[in-house]
Amino acid sequence: MRAILRERNFPVDEIRFFGSSRSAGQFLDWNGEQIEIEDAATADFSGIDIALASSGATSSKVLAPRLASAGAIVIDNSSAWRMDPDVPLVVPEVNEHALRSIRKGIVANPNCTTMAAMPVMKPLHLAAGLRSMVVSTYQAVSGAGREGVDELANELEATKDFDVRVLTFDGSAFPIDEGFKFPATIAHNVIPIAGSIIDDGSLETGEEKKLRDESRKILEIPNLLVDGTCVRVPIFTGHSLSITASFEREIEPEEATKLLLDAPGVVVHDMPTPRLVAGKDPTYVGRIRRAETVSNGLSLFLSGDNLRKGAALNAIQIAEAWMKLR
Repeated sequence: MRAILRERNFPVDEIRFFGSSRSAGQFLDWNGEQIEIEDAATADFSGIDIALASSGATSSKVLAPRLASAGAIVIDNSSAWRMDPDVPLVVPEVNEHALRSIRKGIVANPNCTTMAAMPVMKPLHLAAGLRSMVVSTYQAVSGAGREGVDELANELEATKDFDVRVLTFDGSAFPIDEGFKFPATIAHNVIPIAGSIIDDGSLETGEEKKLRDESRKILEIPNLLVDGTCVRVPIFTGHSLSITASFEREIEPEEATKLLLDAPGVVVHDMPTPRLVAGKDPTYVGRIRRAETVSNGLSLFLSGDNLRKGAALNAIQIAEAWMKLR
């Protein structure tokens, strides 16, 4: 976030940093000045115009209302507020208009996987009426946080037999071995579970539920049908999605390509890959072709940097859009 604020010359008069009691008293650099981190639990939040929050859902449920009541617009990266009907869930290229009503003083940043797809699917929906999506994701370990990155790095460096970990299944949840972030070895492997299995008997993961629910809210299609399988892959940065979509009317691949060439936040490319998009802002999309298994179908493949547009960049773009609408 700090790097992107500088890159985009965001108009900052004063910046403050907040963290847990473990971080309080340490310092972070801002344009050569060392700024002391304040304890968020005890801090006075008065005087803040915009708060960029990325503290996790549990703490956000406490801190975001405190910040908002002190007068800040809170742009929250966690899952805490995304499905609250009084909190807009925003991708500025797609639904900036939602920022006209911020009833709780909180704006939610979408899940990083959903985020990559939205700038691509919105213009196609406006042109042909999106009805359904079948999605398989290929999600980097950084989507699971610092621990996920460390786990892959450690496994790649290790000389042990990577297949010694055994996954057991009790019918309701996939347990994760104590001390591990993922339910199976991730190095040189793919794991057909990203996130945690929801304890409702559906075998759906939280990531898959977010993909469905957040797509409906952002695209403003309450009855959108979404089937997702979210997969963790052994790369550090970059989420990819394979999408087969059905539309109300026929849309040719050539028409879809032309629409996407002009879509904000989208780059059409012959072969989108996580390596290609690392450090870049747009979603890269390609392999646009007819899909025979669904009515008026298209299949496509896209990749996006889950740490930039998937999180930090979108939060700052929301702040920029909010300032523009004031």
